Amino acid sequence: MSEPQMGHEEEHRDLTGGTARAAIFGMSDGLVTNISLTLGFAGANPAPGVVRLAGIAGLVAGAFSMASGEYLSLKGQRELFERELAVERRALAEHPEIERKELIGIYVSKGIDQHLAEELAEAMMRSPEMALETHAREELGIDPGAIPGVWRPSGASFVAFALGAFIPLVPWLFVGGSTAVILSIALSVVAALTVGALLGRFTGRSAFVSAVRQLTVTTLAAGVTFVIGHLVGVSTT
Repeated sequence: MSEPQMGHEEEHRDLTGGTARAAIFGMSDGLVTNISLTLGFAGANPAPGVVRLAGIAGLVAGAFSMASGEYLSLKGQRELFERELAVERRALAEHPEIERKELIGIYVSKGIDQHLAEELAEAMMRSPEMALETHAREELGIDPGAIPGVWRPSGASFVAFALGAFIPLVPWLFVGGSTAVILSIALSVVAALTVGALLGRFTGRSAFVSAVRQLTVTTLAAGVTFVIGHLVGVSTT
């Protein structure tokens, strides 16, 4: 006879803060962007210093762009949530009966018995904070306690993009020519597989499939820019 399972808890990832998401996608973007940029310049066969300068510029500009985009997006989302919560808070203070009836209607639309829906709505409306949280969840789909911050995801985006962008740049700090190209590609392949596998673990998907997908996207972007750089370099010489 099997023993009953006690204390079962479901484990879920925290998807509200966005820091892990920002870090993983930031590293992916940094890697794809800078391997494409460095190989695009390398395809034109310039002096190693030109490729190095392009890679450093791409790293700095991309990291600031990624971080500022993350900040502005989350800041706008946060301000929108806060505005909607302020509107709901005012409605609860000025028209509590109307809001109570709205809540009853929501519960009934979900299949809850009318009498039970009235009891639930009455209980939720007793506390102003509970009433606000309940209406925010049911009407707006907002969890007031889980509105995302902006600084940590933005900082994670900056650091992760810079790290991802630095990987294909490393060989160009020491060597040049075909040696740097080969080493840059090799490092980027390893990094792409690693980032893809991490993304797979984060999303609960196959790490292998995610790694291959990341490598495919990185290879395609880098290959196209290398060919374009080579063609442009030939046409301008």
